[in-house]
Amino acid sequence: MARFIFVTGGVVSSLGKGLAGAALASLLQARGYKVRMRKLDPYINVDPGTMNPYEHGECYVTDDGAETDLDLGHYERFTGVASKQSDNVTTGRIYQTVIRKERRGDYLGGTVQVIPHITNAIKEFATADIGDEDFVLVEIGGTVGDIESLPFMEAIRQLGNELRNNAIFIHLTLVPYIAAAGELKTKPTQHSVKELRSIGIQPDILLCRSEMPIPEGQRAKIGQFCNVPPEAVIQALDVRTIYEVPLSYHHEGFDAAVLNAFGITDAPDPDLSKWEEIVDRSINPEGEVNIAVVGKYIELQDAYKSLTESLTHGGIANKVKVNIDWIESEEFEKDRDSVADRFSGVHAILVPGGFGERGAEGKIRAVTYARENKIPYFGICYGMQMAVIEGCRNLADMPHAGTSEFGDFDPNVVGIMTEWTKGNKTETRSADGDLGGTMRLGSYPCDLIPGSKVHEIYGQDRIDERHRHRYEVNIAYKEVLEKVGYKFSGLSPHGDLPEIVEIPDHPWFIGVQFHPELKSKPFDPHPLFKSFVKAALDHSRLV
Repeated sequence: MARFIFVTGGVVSSLGKGLAGAALASLLQARGYKVRMRKLDPYINVDPGTMNPYEHGECYVTDDGAETDLDLGHYERFTGVASKQSDNVTTGRIYQTVIRKERRGDYLGGTVQVIPHITNAIKEFATADIGDEDFVLVEIGGTVGDIESLPFMEAIRQLGNELRNNAIFIHLTLVPYIAAAGELKTKPTQHSVKELRSIGIQPDILLCRSEMPIPEGQRAKIGQFCNVPPEAVIQALDVRTIYEVPLSYHHEGFDAAVLNAFGITDAPDPDLSKWEEIVDRSINPEGEVNIAVVGKYIELQDAYKSLTESLTHGGIANKVKVNIDWIESEEFEKDRDSVADRFSGVHAILVPGGFGERGAEGKIRAVTYARENKIPYFGICYGMQMAVIEGCRNLADMPHAGTSEFGDFDPNVVGIMTEWTKGNKTETRSADGDLGGTMRLGSYPCDLIPGSKVHEIYGQDRIDERHRHRYEVNIAYKEVLEKVGYKFSGLSPHGDLPEIVEIPDHPWFIGVQFHPELKSKPFDPHPLFKSFVKAALDHSRLV
């Protein structure tokens, strides 16, 4: 039977519950255990698919097409275990499920209430679709005391009783340093645990974020006031790279405390060699490269979390530090002449995914500069579409080319596809239908053209990559673009959906319709990011 670890947070948000859970899962993996991670989100949206990135950060997409919280990206990057639809649920989805049951008459005319109906639905989700995992880590979003999270807290409280010796609770808090007083303060942690205990949950382990080491005396004080053994009060100090977190937590005894809470005394020692190598490559690079990311949500860099980490992974693979120069694409619309100056000292340019017309012309100008000046260019999803439009306008004598996402252009070389094939099933959507869940989502196959740059990079004929987009490049413009130097080097198996375009007569110019950043990991960097950073490094040696 799987053992459950419930992770809650207190005091303030953004302490890093997702990162803490992911690091713990990686430590349990390093001891030979099989792990699974999932997230309970208290917000009422059914999923983050329609949420503005400024609201929620990145929307992470799984192989099976779930639009999920960005923490699932942390889970995959640290454990390598692919997340599923069943690993993320929101209040909205829970209520949607319960209301559908009520409408069908499943509750036999009974009054539908938060307890037991909503809490039962949460418990069913938390414990469903479990195979032979040794540990299932369940993170509850938000902080203790939030009104939105109360049903989730009640549900895991009940699970704690039902699972008995097969469930523990970890509570992540903040121990702030007050400079004026010159000391760390434990009171916020005490109050947070008091709030947690008031709803019936006694934490087994406290993970205390702090800017500086917490003295033994204060850790003992925390344990005494919070009814936790001193050895289960674990300090979580800031580290040089997030990939040092597993090593730091192991050093502090976090994984040992978890095993002890379950009464496990015969666990094998962890093999942390891969994390030691990753950290060594991260903090001791042999060089550095400057990569410009021309986006439209750069004020909140969590909107590009997987992208940032994938560039870091490419740097780890090439033993270099990647310096990201974040550029707001609208800059190039306000001042056309600023492009060359802004890209001075840049070794590669990346245009990421996005939605909407704002900043599109600025991204197109970035593509033009990269193409004409032979600077490595990587276009992801929207970035590929802008590269196609740029090629049509400036090389194929179609100066008014555009995308139907923004209006009616002459011609629309990018448009909404209303039907395509996934496996043996036909997927359809309507141009005027709901926005939520109507994109091409999840993993789809792509056939690579032999002799192409991407075929060389991947080293295989067919790949599977994750998608999240509503508009597609129109295959009808393949021939005209290939006549002016583009190559459609990756196509859907039926040949009707362009997946990859490249320019052979360029050091490195690749646009992909999918999101390769969603599959990159520090110990297994994505081939495209590994190659892109290598191209940036090669370019840096020329300038």
